[in-house]
Amino acid sequence: MGDKRGSKHTNDRLQGTLDLLVLRTVASRGPLNGYALTVEIGALSGSRLQVQEGSLYPALHRMTQSGWLSADWGSSENGRRARFYTITAAGRRQLAEEEKNWAQLTGAVARVLRHA
Repeated sequence: MGDKRGSKHTNDRLQGTLDLLVLRTVASRGPLNGYALTVEIGALSGSRLQVQEGSLYPALHRMTQSGWLSADWGSSENGRRARFYTITAAGRRQLAEEEKNWAQLTGAVARVLRHA
């Protein structure tokens, strides 16, 4: 397997994981702005996952363009203007797909760890 192909696969998996984290967090916590999303994901993971703005904002833009999230302007907790993201019906369907893929992946890894 060439470096380029392996890199693409890794990036796809990381993008899918970020999508899953964002969609699940917005689905369960309601409308959140980008900063609040990073804080919430960090808190929910016990500070083990730190989502960087350089990854988050392009992902939010892509998910909004895909119709998985809607974005509306509002005021953040500190009174600044911010975009708040809400999951859409299409986003809920994508979330279910991402959760299924995650369960399959983690199940496969667990089987290998048990039997290797």
